[in-house]
Amino acid sequence: MQIHVIKVNESLTTIARTYHTSVKDIIEANELPNPNNLVVGQSIVIPIIGHFYFVQPGDSLFSIARKFGVSYQELAKINRINVNQPLNVGFRLYIPQAPKRNAEFNAYVEPRGTTVAPVLESSAREAAPYLTYLAPFSFQARRDGTLKEPLLNNFPAIAKANRNVLMMVITNQEKDQFSDELGRILLNDMAIQDKFLNNIVETAKKYGFRDIHFDFEFIRPVDREAYNNFLRKAKQRFKNEGWLMSTALAPKTSATQKGKWYEGHDYKAHGKIADFVVIMTYEWGYSGGPAMAVSPINQVRKVLEYAITELPSNKILMGQNLYGYDWTLPFVQGSVAKAVSPQQAIQLAASHHVPIQYDAKAQAPFFKYTAEDGKQHEVWFEDARSIQAKFDLIKELNLRGMSYWKLGLSFPQNWLLIVDNFNVTKRPT
Repeated sequence: MQIHVIKVNESLTTIARTYHTSVKDIIEANELPNPNNLVVGQSIVIPIIGHFYFVQPGDSLFSIARKFGVSYQELAKINRINVNQPLNVGFRLYIPQAPKRNAEFNAYVEPRGTTVAPVLESSAREAAPYLTYLAPFSFQARRDGTLKEPLLNNFPAIAKANRNVLMMVITNQEKDQFSDELGRILLNDMAIQDKFLNNIVETAKKYGFRDIHFDFEFIRPVDREAYNNFLRKAKQRFKNEGWLMSTALAPKTSATQKGKWYEGHDYKAHGKIADFVVIMTYEWGYSGGPAMAVSPINQVRKVLEYAITELPSNKILMGQNLYGYDWTLPFVQGSVAKAVSPQQAIQLAASHHVPIQYDAKAQAPFFKYTAEDGKQHEVWFEDARSIQAKFDLIKELNLRGMSYWKLGLSFPQNWLLIVDNFNVTKRPT
């Protein structure tokens, strides 16, 4: 798979000719919202096996081969050149596809309101072939140990048809807000806790859930060990049923990190107890804050490099957003940015005739535009480059895989790049 960034005066015809493919294939692969109005700086994927590399100043056949993990003799043979041939800047070399490793992928899907929006089911069907787990969000615990169920509709059937493990996401939410008091009750009142676990088992059997996933947030620091003990108890109960158990963790960079989101989460303990964890490495840029990348890779790296000192890397799913935000400038505290899909972001840039820029430090695309009302806007989102950078980090740190928050916002390039980089693990049903 080739990632190509649109340059001034480029067209799909010239791009297709460069990579020996067709305009039709490029449009279909990217589900291009703007095939006749490409944006400078827009990234697209070229659906070919392997990719081409264009020689840069200072390159040699040896340095290029080392960069891509192949021998220089093999690279010369594939490209039908002499190993001693000087390489001119701009010369095109074909790089064969690298061997792929296995990885697991999860995606949350969050129905809201009284019905499941058709776009959510459609998004789940599109993503499910690329997933190990499908996670309807969420079963909300109640103070008496019962559960408030989410809308499930056809999600169990979609999971079954695509050999996805159906993940039962359980939260300590009340009125859609995480509650430390609800957490306190569930973690310390043993009679309610036993009833809670009984209800989880009964519900999981009813719908066919095979991973029980606790997303308990804002746990009081004093309840940290109570949470660990609860997870130990729950793990044994679910192990007897033949199920997995996983947890969601706040993005910490030290064991002593302060703040109500962090202190109740014990990385080391979760690493020992759970089968795997999802680390929520996103929302640095969030709807209620100033404009910035949602999951800047420099910040993501800090969290994950700390995480692998506390728990096995092969138990970690990197959290990844499938959305961006459109902020109105200047940022005013109390204002809320609008969520946008990568496809919507491209359409915005195209309709306002502004180039897309790329922040190398954050490894994220962004642009600014002036709306019809004269107000300035700044948009940060995800593209093929930003996702490939995250996939490279998964390989570098030997992580288990990736978990997406959340389905419903179109990003076709992501799914193509998954299968270009990894063999998606499918568990026995």
